[in-house]
Amino acid sequence: MKTRFSIENHRGGFAIEKENKYGVPALDKANRIINLVASQPSSLKLMDISRELDIHKSSMFSLLHTMEKLGWLKRDLGDTYSLGSFFGRIGSVYFRQFDLISDFHREASIVKQRVEETFQLGRLEGDQVFYLAKEEAPSPIKLASEPGMCWPASVTALGKAMLSVKTEEELIALYPEEQLPNFTTNTITTRSVLLNKLKDTQLAGYALDLEEAVNGFSCVAAPIYGSNNEVIAAVSCSIPQHRWESKQELAKREVLQLAKLLSHRQ
Repeated sequence: MKTRFSIENHRGGFAIEKENKYGVPALDKANRIINLVASQPSSLKLMDISRELDIHKSSMFSLLHTMEKLGWLKRDLGDTYSLGSFFGRIGSVYFRQFDLISDFHREASIVKQRVEETFQLGRLEGDQVFYLAKEEAPSPIKLASEPGMCWPASVTALGKAMLSVKTEEELIALYPEEQLPNFTTNTITTRSVLLNKLKDTQLAGYALDLEEAVNGFSCVAAPIYGSNNEVIAAVSCSIPQHRWESKQELAKREVLQLAKLLSHRQ
């Protein structure tokens, strides 16, 4: 597949273009409009934007009208444009995640001393867990997962904790195929089994990974809720298998308490 990347600095805004068969021209135009308006708020009218970006005025009218309806742009009294409330809301959510990471480090650094095991924070991105933070207990055995990494949600306790609040329709859309990724002999490898397990997870309030992602480690995780009672992330405790039986009940209690402490702050 032919692919071309280019980066254009347009009056303070950066637009990244990628030519391939999956590109959506309208989204590319919308991105260019947002960058231009952000660089010159309340300065440009429809014709100015059309001329600057070389987009026909009839197309520009439709784009601006739609972006106004979505709250992406706001038309001012002089028919000029500025960024809309959408970016204020999204920006607030974006920066709150860093507050969550700080809160996690503060609270988990205390909890890990009691359990003497490693705690991790992650959020769900599609069918993947994106690892945000880690509080690692001193141990010669290290976890493979690190902040910035992604791992299939279906095989991790973190992922299953967040998947458990989704409806069956949402889960089927997320996993259109019956077959799931396989990592160990304990991995759940079919969608139907995963859906049944997630029902148990929702009732329990926590999720387990019993050597499903990595041989030699079991994990327990619980979801973290935001101010609107939506699941925004999850926290987990990972334990080497030879210590799992003796520590699993303590880990469950501490993970549930930690998730409760971190919930509804964001």
